Amino acid sequence: MFKKHRKEKLPQLQTQLRTEQTHPFTALSAYMPLGRREAEIYRSLREALPILDAAITKLVRLTGGFSVACESAQAQTRLQDFLSAVPCGRGQYGIDSFLSAYLDSLLTYGCAVGEMVTNGKALRAVCWGDVRRIEIRQGASPLELQLCEAGSAISPKLFPRQELLLFTALNPEPGNPYGVSLLRSMPFLADILLKIYETLGRNWERAGNVRYAVVYKPESGTTAQGDADRRAAQMAAQWSEAMQAGRNGSVRDFVAVGDVSVKVIGADGPILDSEVPVRQILEQLVARTGLPPFLLGLSWASTERMSAQQADLLTSELWALRRAVEPVLRRICTTWLRLEGYLDKPRIVWDEISLQDLTEQAHAGLYRAQTAQILQQLDKGEEKIDEHPEGN
Repeated sequence: MFKKHRKEKLPQLQTQLRTEQTHPFTALSAYMPLGRREAEIYRSLREALPILDAAITKLVRLTGGFSVACESAQAQTRLQDFLSAVPCGRGQYGIDSFLSAYLDSLLTYGCAVGEMVTNGKALRAVCWGDVRRIEIRQGASPLELQLCEAGSAISPKLFPRQELLLFTALNPEPGNPYGVSLLRSMPFLADILLKIYETLGRNWERAGNVRYAVVYKPESGTTAQGDADRRAAQMAAQWSEAMQAGRNGSVRDFVAVGDVSVKVIGADGPILDSEVPVRQILEQLVARTGLPPFLLGLSWASTERMSAQQADLLTSELWALRRAVEPVLRRICTTWLRLEGYLDKPRIVWDEISLQDLTEQAHAGLYRAQTAQILQQLDKGEEKIDEHPEGN
């Protein structure tokens, strides 16, 4: 007799920072919080919905450019020349190209990564990286983060030159060093919107490519079953020839004898009105971006102008993005200055954000100039009164 050996159960590998809890949205079952597939979901959202792709692109463009101010005029001139022509990879040159790609990754994935390339003596290039290929690990202290190569979850490979890597997280939450993507709250609503669009396409395909149902009712008691089948086959052949002639551009009549009716298949089922649900979903998506609807091509208001309150709110959003990436830009400038032998502390000077109409700006400038002139005249009048007091 053979004795049954009990199979020893191997201990399952469990991670401390990742749970097996799946996303509550059943339509996006592959979406896992802090998982690697989360980034793929965000990229798919931008590819599927042009309005989201346009929103991120406009936020990147509206953030604008910057210049650098240094204590030494020579250092400032040389640093500005370096930033305007620094290689950034992928055939791109200039710090503006790096900043655009860096902000694009920051808004899409919630974090961005870059690298400073040196030859040991000077800074030669600044490149952006793919955040989908990195993992984050806490350093020697809670204030330090180490970037690792994405791979094995047990022993990630640490990048050797951590001092040359650049990393920024957008609005990081407690326990989430990867930051929060601008698209984080959109998968559920975006999935519903894509279902509506897909259904609209199918309905219009049905309504545009009309299909007919030809019904022949033979008279009772006068026609045999075989004769009815023969007449039905003849009608089907004639109807097919008439429809084929119509596809070729010619007109051909269809003549039948007896009780014959022609109906359009699906004509009784009207297409649902999608304007209200689509607008409700788009309102939620646009509200998350912080952009006025008309900047994304949505004409929901009677006037397509930005109010002063909307401009102020959008300006505050853009300044928040600037504050998020400014430490990285300052670090790049400081590294170049130190390797070149300068001790200056660089200061990032952002370009002015202009969101109002040029006419309103001109009127505001005129009003400020008139106010300054009036105040100056009042000051001169008070000085004359003091020079000639009453009673002298």
